[in-house]
Amino acid sequence: MRWNKISDAVVRRLPIYLRVLDDLAKSGDTPLISSQELGEKAGVGSALVRKDLAWFGEFGKQGVGYEVEYLRSELRQILNLDREHNVILVGAGSLGVALARYAVRRCQEDESFSLKLIGLFDQDPDKVGRAYAGVPVYAMAEMEGFIRKHNVRMAIITVPADAAQEIALRLVESGVRAILNFAPAKLILPGHVQVANADLTLELQRLAYYLPPGQTEPQG
Repeated sequence: MRWNKISDAVVRRLPIYLRVLDDLAKSGDTPLISSQELGEKAGVGSALVRKDLAWFGEFGKQGVGYEVEYLRSELRQILNLDREHNVILVGAGSLGVALARYAVRRCQEDESFSLKLIGLFDQDPDKVGRAYAGVPVYAMAEMEGFIRKHNVRMAIITVPADAAQEIALRLVESGVRAILNFAPAKLILPGHVQVANADLTLELQRLAYYLPPGQTEPQG
């Protein structure tokens, strides 16, 4: 089941709630959690927690709270994380390789993590045929066929900015519907494709605004 008219802001908070519940489930010490407790751990108000969850149904009882395992299971279904999804990464440079190693380690450490990185793609012939964290690197010419064969619907882009748009279009034309874009470029894609941008430079520049003014060089 899919829900209409749910804002992206709400969807973005659901994985945060799920992370809190995952941590509680690992400890096994907290079978119930109130909206107040969930909000504090997620960094939002309790009213917002209740409002967000109410879009999808009634999951708790007034005066009792939420059953951790039940709400965790429901959120996994809502986020489509109750089944495995194949993911590819395009651009096996330093950032791409680091992300690949992180993704593989995440799967190894958490059996419930259902986003599986199954292939890297790069145009450098010296990288093609190699493997990073056990994930093989394929030639760019193989990408479309690989996507269709393995029913890939999610991809990560870590290519240079001038190549990002072309790569994104190739992904979409092959069936990808969700892209995590690390390239410093705005992607112009059809409305049915969901894009999340992770621009490290922009985020660092934003954070610099909050630094205290004055001396920035190391003092001897």
